[in-house]
Amino acid sequence: MSEQPIKKHGVEILCIGTELLLGDILNSNARWIAKELAILGLPHYLQTVVGDNIARLQRAVLEAAKRSKILITTGGLGPTPDDLTTEALAAAFNMPLEEKTELWIDIQNKMSVNSQISSLSNRKQALLPFNAKVIPNRSGTAPGMIWHPKEDFTILTFPGVPSELKEMWTETAVPWLKQHGGATDTLISKVLKFSGISESTLSDEVADLLNNNNPTLAPYASLGEVKLRLTAKGKNIEEAQKLLLPLEQELRNRVGVKCYGSGNESLASVVLELLRQRNETLAIAESCTGGGLGAAISALPGASDVFVGGVIAYSNAIKEKLLGVPKELIDNHGAVSEEVVRAMAKGARKKLNSDWGIAISGLAGPAGGTKDKPVGTVHIAVAGPRSCESNPQNFGANRGRIGIQRLSVLNGLEQLRLLLLSQS
Repeated sequence: MSEQPIKKHGVEILCIGTELLLGDILNSNARWIAKELAILGLPHYLQTVVGDNIARLQRAVLEAAKRSKILITTGGLGPTPDDLTTEALAAAFNMPLEEKTELWIDIQNKMSVNSQISSLSNRKQALLPFNAKVIPNRSGTAPGMIWHPKEDFTILTFPGVPSELKEMWTETAVPWLKQHGGATDTLISKVLKFSGISESTLSDEVADLLNNNNPTLAPYASLGEVKLRLTAKGKNIEEAQKLLLPLEQELRNRVGVKCYGSGNESLASVVLELLRQRNETLAIAESCTGGGLGAAISALPGASDVFVGGVIAYSNAIKEKLLGVPKELIDNHGAVSEEVVRAMAKGARKKLNSDWGIAISGLAGPAGGTKDKPVGTVHIAVAGPRSCESNPQNFGANRGRIGIQRLSVLNGLEQLRLLLLSQS
């Protein structure tokens, strides 16, 4: 029986660098390119990571040439000996390299006149396969290229520096892909974020929508929150958005306040915006989270107009002296208790003169648990102008110390969010 020819698909992404392969650097470029391809409506089926090894790199490229029409590479275009991308690509297709005079002049102009050693090593960046089109790099010395080494196969190369990649992509790749990429539709996606509901429960509530063809709906979860990704395909962005909007509205109607936001919104950003709208402020008191709650809030630009500050009260003495927690409460109930955490929340609000106070006290482990209070036991309280409400949790020792701390932070923010919504 004769071997059937492989039907070639759309676009592949090949990321090059041993540091990516070993996990030393997060592969953010692949994620960014994937989103850009979706916006352009280009089908993208495979991502590969290969180290700085010329033989493996050549094999990866030749395999991609058999099944894809377009290969997008990032990384390996620098001046150092382990930057092998251009050399490997040319060798894979038995194509000689030639120095592009205009590139070499541009590279020299970008370098210091006193950097002779650097100048010699950077010269390799002016070498491209003889019939390649240059993708200019205005911000760096490593140009990319658009190259057709064989019929029905094109390679676009980019440096690994994200800022350079994005600029080159926007200025050169996007116009080329719109003209030559073969896209017929535009894909847009939106992510809705949920808190206080499990992935299985949410999936049950929207089960009848999960088999939609256009737009599609896909659930996925991370620690402490669940997400639904909505994706629509249309002839243009406007048409795709019109398809997406009714599905989003239906989901929000079904799930209600458990949907706290979308896109780049976080629980912290949503809480800050609710407080900002009310012209109210927040203070915090943390024990087992050790500053994690404050870090989540203060990481957001403009947090200072709402967030007045906090106290990391790890020891009982600090709880007493700085937050005014009565010693007898700690003696009678223990530091990890409803009584103490309520006193901490009230103390933070009073001492820092804020409208709201969140307090967290718990056992993050791995040691320190008891039969009555096992590792994973966390008490969270929110004190406000009208009342102080506490919420005991048992996240389980299997979450690990970091997981328990993260869940504590998210639950504290969620508790305040729900109170703000109920009192609006």
